[in-house]
Amino acid sequence: MTPTTSESEIPSDEAIARDATLEDIETVAARLGLGPDDIERYGSNKAKLRQEAVDAAIQRGRRGSLVLVTGITPTPKGEGKTVTSVGLAQGLARLGEDVSVAVREPSLGPVFGIKGGAAGGGYSQVLPMEDINLHFTGDIHALTAAHNLVSAMLDAHVHHGNELDVDVDRISWRRSLDVNDRALRETVVGLGGSVNGPPREDGFMITAASELMAVLCLASDLSDLKRRVGRIVVAADTEGTPVTVDDIGATGAVSALLRDALRPNLVQTIEGVPAFVHGGPFANIAHGTNTLVADEVGLALSDYVVTEAGFGADLGAEKFLDIVSRQGAAPEAVVVVATVRGLKRHGLDMWPADFDVLAKPDPDAVRDGLPNLFHHLDVLREYGLPVVVAINRFPDDTDAEVEEILDACATREIPASVSTAHADGGAGAEELATLVREQVESGRADLRPMYELDDSLTEKIRAVATRVYGASDVTFSKQAQKDLERLTDDGFDSLPVCLSKTPYSLSDDASKTGTPTGWTLHVRELYPAAGAGFVVALTGDVLTMPGLPAHPAALDIDVDDDGEIHGLF
Repeated sequence: MTPTTSESEIPSDEAIARDATLEDIETVAARLGLGPDDIERYGSNKAKLRQEAVDAAIQRGRRGSLVLVTGITPTPKGEGKTVTSVGLAQGLARLGEDVSVAVREPSLGPVFGIKGGAAGGGYSQVLPMEDINLHFTGDIHALTAAHNLVSAMLDAHVHHGNELDVDVDRISWRRSLDVNDRALRETVVGLGGSVNGPPREDGFMITAASELMAVLCLASDLSDLKRRVGRIVVAADTEGTPVTVDDIGATGAVSALLRDALRPNLVQTIEGVPAFVHGGPFANIAHGTNTLVADEVGLALSDYVVTEAGFGADLGAEKFLDIVSRQGAAPEAVVVVATVRGLKRHGLDMWPADFDVLAKPDPDAVRDGLPNLFHHLDVLREYGLPVVVAINRFPDDTDAEVEEILDACATREIPASVSTAHADGGAGAEELATLVREQVESGRADLRPMYELDDSLTEKIRAVATRVYGASDVTFSKQAQKDLERLTDDGFDSLPVCLSKTPYSLSDDASKTGTPTGWTLHVRELYPAAGAGFVVALTGDVLTMPGLPAHPAALDIDVDDDGEIHGLF
């Protein structure tokens, strides 16, 4: 096996991004068959597609094949799905395919929190990296403003007579902020006397967790966006009847704020492959993938679209296949990203992850962790989709460790390839691209969701818990049982379910690594995401407003006297 470049020999992600020569965005757009009048430039290297171009592409219909990239149960640092997605797209381009890649916009929470930049890395980045990681085209700012406009209009309605008889103790719409701030998880508003509204409990969520983000990412066009915004449930009246955005008269103004955010953003990979970076929902509270519009435009204009789902296959891929694909974006092959360090964590039954220990060679631990990989592969094949394993190789991974994964996949007749896309760009993912193309061209994809929409909510949750997570049973708290009755009475039982649980275990307990057996999933609460079009089931202790770690990435970010930003990676 060819040794990889040592870590000391690879320039930093930041240095690689700075040294890259970017093509003018019109040149990138031309690779998709788009002309200068089809895009709205945001400087030289990024643009939004004009609405007319979006409409024309979608009306043209699907031309290409969708490839979904997911992964094993990850470590907190992630296993490199974005690097692999970008590298795979570049690899397909090297094979002569017309290809685009579609990924989520980074949230400022992780950028300034634990992960730092989220635009890929090494020679498999989407560029311009600084813009994408910070303000970009303003989509997330627009979502934050739109979300908080709903909050303001709801509180104003209550203050000015409360015609809808809103029960202030049943207001479910929180405020949002795109920065991790644990102090704002639980707040009290209205403490300034009667002129400031009645005192009540409130709180903030990160913008990526807002239902408006999920609405933006699932809307097919502007009229669909308005319909979805209008039916978002923000509270209940004193009789328990849902109160919606339409009811408080906020639909038009919110949709106006989101009009431009609905149009896909176009940038490029470091090798000039067209990249749609658009939308960014939580892969927990929401479905965790980029916008459906970006996927559909890419499929109309490319032979291949590579897209990514958040976290492991049990979360991001399940939601993509059971929620997003019901609207038409069905993949024809799935890539499962695995890493030596991720498998070692499962093999060593390690929680929390000790990355110093994981850096030490340990082929036995890799072998012991393989059941987690095979669990994800088996689930995806149960969905009826062909799979390919991408081993995202890090510089310190030993040949013996990598061979453990390759040999195990070969024994199971699972196509697998070592990807060195971080160090080598598209050349490091060309073999992976060949395997993926073979799986797509096999025509074996036959997507079968885990449940039917006319199943009860309980049956849907049980199907995901037992068939995807591997749970033995499901229990519902007293609150969850009440929620199930209420959701059914309100007509939400025909929606798909979006289960929210820890991403660090197949179970609802982050400390249970590997492939836990004999466990029960505990559902503590359910609520409708009526605008997005699914019911959220909360399990475990999932936070919608993360906090900053002891050493947040923000401590390492700075701007010099020449205006150059440093430390985003």
